[in-house]
Amino acid sequence: MSWGLPDGQTVCVTAPEKPPVFWLGRQPILDRREQTVAYELLFRSGDAISGRVTDNRMATASVITHAFNELGIESVLGTCRGFINFDADLLLSDTVELLPPERTVVELLETVDITPAIVARCHELRALGFSFALDDVVQLGEHYTPVLPLIDIIKVDVLATPPGDLPAMIARARGLTGAKLLAEKVDSPEQARRCRELGFDLFQGYFFARPAVLEGRRVDPSRQVLVQLLQQVLTSADNRQIEATFKQAPELSYKLMRLVNSIGMGLRFPIASLSHALVFLGQQQLQRWVQLLLFAQRSRGTAQSPLLGMAATRGRLMELLAEKQSGDVAKRDRAFMAGILSLLDVLLETRMEDLIAQISLPGDVRDALLARAGPLGHLLKVVEALEQADSTTLPALLANDDPCRFDDIAWIQVKALAWSNAIAQAARGG
Repeated sequence: MSWGLPDGQTVCVTAPEKPPVFWLGRQPILDRREQTVAYELLFRSGDAISGRVTDNRMATASVITHAFNELGIESVLGTCRGFINFDADLLLSDTVELLPPERTVVELLETVDITPAIVARCHELRALGFSFALDDVVQLGEHYTPVLPLIDIIKVDVLATPPGDLPAMIARARGLTGAKLLAEKVDSPEQARRCRELGFDLFQGYFFARPAVLEGRRVDPSRQVLVQLLQQVLTSADNRQIEATFKQAPELSYKLMRLVNSIGMGLRFPIASLSHALVFLGQQQLQRWVQLLLFAQRSRGTAQSPLLGMAATRGRLMELLAEKQSGDVAKRDRAFMAGILSLLDVLLETRMEDLIAQISLPGDVRDALLARAGPLGHLLKVVEALEQADSTTLPALLANDDPCRFDDIAWIQVKALAWSNAIAQAARGG
């Protein structure tokens, strides 16, 4: 892991009065109930491609403080905590105190030498309310002993650790400390099941980039979203309000589109947007359909996959990017649909080709979902590069200021994050 600076790349620090352009990636950290409880924040500087090294530590500190001061902690994290990597130099600087202690988990990089000065600094920060994690642990060696009493979370690199060594490492960790154990770089359902069996408390991996969900369970619409929809229909709410509620649940939007296209076979024009679908179905039929879904959910759990939050963020971000390009409302609707459907193959554990064969979609949405092709495909590639904080791909995608200037992408991203965080909080009843 690095401080947001890929190996071999550099950062150029501009004049102090002009903070560096930046964006961020968020990787979710899940508990055993599959709930997102934190994010690891991956910061990237917009000058990482073009400049030469002047001071990596200063650049990273500037990006972090700028992010938290300008973006706002609620927009970035919602109600979750943020894990942030610290090397020795940054840990010993006063940058740490600029972060909110109750929301920040200080990750000690594996390159940090546990010296008396580092231990003393950790004691100071602990007194201020900061939590600590050990990052990329492969062996829990004796050199960690002085700092172990301060550690809240031990992040075990399950890819780099031989599988046969994991039980002994876990037993040693449990015997030495009361810290929670986090399995990081969990990239498949098989790894996830193994880590759960071994007793890990938390999980982190490429769930959003690859077709794997922690338990591989089929995802159903949120019960609270369905209840909210039923209430809106019963009180004759405006279709715009109902459409906004549908946007909280990407898999529910898909089911609605599949329903209306199946009963609308033979129509001269396909039903290609949520607003059109709601008008076509009518509120009476919508009420019956929502009631059926609620009945079918009666005996099922209500835990949501973190993929739902990612899908909602994608949809909103693509909608905002399309809005930046033009005032075409129909294009913005199609951009939202492409974004919110783009993870449906993962959510429903079905090939994307099979899913979209069941609904009528505009050609540009189909091209985006199947091949990342066309204008909407370009937007989707931008969004995916943002999620991964890919400091090589993203600047190239935005080289022609399409769909926006590079300097604007962070603020558009934060708007989408704030919207999806608000949606998630509403879905939890908070």
